[in-house]
Amino acid sequence: MENNTKTFKYVDYLWDDQKALSLGDNQVDLFLYRSNILGADLRITNYGGGNTSCRTIEKDPLTNEDVEVMWIKGSGGDIGTLNRSGIAGIYTNRLRDLKNVYGGLEDEDRMVGLFNHCIYDLDSKAPSIDTPLHGLLPFAHIDHLHPDALIAVAAAKDSEQVTKEIWGDTMGWVPWQRPGFDLGLQIEKCLEDNPGIRGIVLGSHGLFTWGDTSYECYMNSLEVIEMASEFIEKKIKEKGSVFGGQKIESLPKEERLEKAAQIMPLLRGLCSSENRMIGHFSDTDVVMKYINSNDLERLAPMGTSCPDHFLRTKIQPLVLTLNKNEDVSDADAILKKLEPAFDAYRQEYADYYNTCKKANSPDMRDANPVIIIYPGVGMFSFAKNKQTTRVANEFYINAINVMRGAEAITAYTSLPRQEAFDIEYWLLEEAKLQRMPKEQPLSRKVALVTGAGGGIGKAIADKLAAEGANVVLTDINEDSLKEAHATYKRDVSTYAICDVTNTDSIASAYKKACIEFGGVDIIVHSAGLAISKPLEETTDNDWNILQNILV
Repeated sequence: MENNTKTFKYVDYLWDDQKALSLGDNQVDLFLYRSNILGADLRITNYGGGNTSCRTIEKDPLTNEDVEVMWIKGSGGDIGTLNRSGIAGIYTNRLRDLKNVYGGLEDEDRMVGLFNHCIYDLDSKAPSIDTPLHGLLPFAHIDHLHPDALIAVAAAKDSEQVTKEIWGDTMGWVPWQRPGFDLGLQIEKCLEDNPGIRGIVLGSHGLFTWGDTSYECYMNSLEVIEMASEFIEKKIKEKGSVFGGQKIESLPKEERLEKAAQIMPLLRGLCSSENRMIGHFSDTDVVMKYINSNDLERLAPMGTSCPDHFLRTKIQPLVLTLNKNEDVSDADAILKKLEPAFDAYRQEYADYYNTCKKANSPDMRDANPVIIIYPGVGMFSFAKNKQTTRVANEFYINAINVMRGAEAITAYTSLPRQEAFDIEYWLLEEAKLQRMPKEQPLSRKVALVTGAGGGIGKAIADKLAAEGANVVLTDINEDSLKEAHATYKRDVSTYAICDVTNTDSIASAYKKACIEFGGVDIIVHSAGLAISKPLEETTDNDWNILQNILV
């Protein structure tokens, strides 16, 4: 395999020849490797977004004949962390035979159940709704990705013409269609009508690319994404600004963090009117340019376009009308200003549900916002756990990038509300939610533990985390805190240096808890020390130290 010499400006080239050579000719391992490095770049696809596949020839255990098997990411997986246990092995010919029994758009849900009759590998993960999109194409390696740049093209006004402007006759285009068997048929027909194309843009959705080898597929994906990215950046330069220019200036960084820490527990409380939530905060340059722009008021209510985005962020965010210089330290006064905005959001969501629902639609879910925008300060998200809320935040940043690109190209378009509802409340999506593991006893809770750098405090934090809580580790020794924090998986813990005898230090620890998780529910005061002296040798100073730390 030759070393790639091409430099990519807008995506990361992560293919390691030595790593690939170590996998030999094992096509499944190479497909998993390709998936992982694609998923490592959030500009290419976010957590849980997109899917990848490959084909191999295997022995049929019943006939001992050679058969083609498609290996594809299973339902609910993530390509960035995909391994053998997360994929499905499908008889390609059986999947294609389903065309003989497909009854049209009303038959989509039944078709998903029939995927199970196509399984070759009995250890397979449940096949995803996108399985026919791969299976009806003839290629050995296929990537279905949701790159920001490609969704910007897909969500732009006149998307089909834009696709042709960027790639000429080398890319196909298929209009928006809810994922399922019919979309697979449309992709198949697009290839039949345009033989020799290198990929297909799915309107308002994403990208399909392919190759004869895993490496060729990887390079094809990167090159197509790079071309779209270059086109968008050129358009932005021609336009001179994004999002209609800046409307307000951000507060300085420290002021933003201070205000965010003060308001997050209030936002968390309002978002938790039905179920307790965990928070996340972001004030990156990408976020601030969007939320401080002239076009925020127009774009935010339009909602997101890609299904992967709005399934995690809800169809649109709540934009606060608070002035960035508002004094948020008076909780009662701020709540009086915030409550009407939350009430209006919940009512609007209920109206959306009631307008779009069908006879068999699942019950309305939590009507509270997931994404909350505070112009001049930053973006908040709230969901059932830290990973979910962080990922929702990341997905909305993807949506911001999509709006930015689409607005530069022509104009951003979002999915019609009914189309969005049909995915959000799809019975198959509901079934996936019902299969989620039962939450742990302390899930959705935030616990602050003093003296958690080691010993009893660390053991208590371990137990709380094992029961589902997010833990805020505090201690006076930062090295111990770093070591303790490193023992937890991502999205479980944070730490803060805290001297429990110092009021300012305690306040700083609470600020960290608020910024990281949205507040505090449980406090375990485990910090302590022992001064082992006879009573007559115990000084006033000894006694005061003990009282200050222990009490």
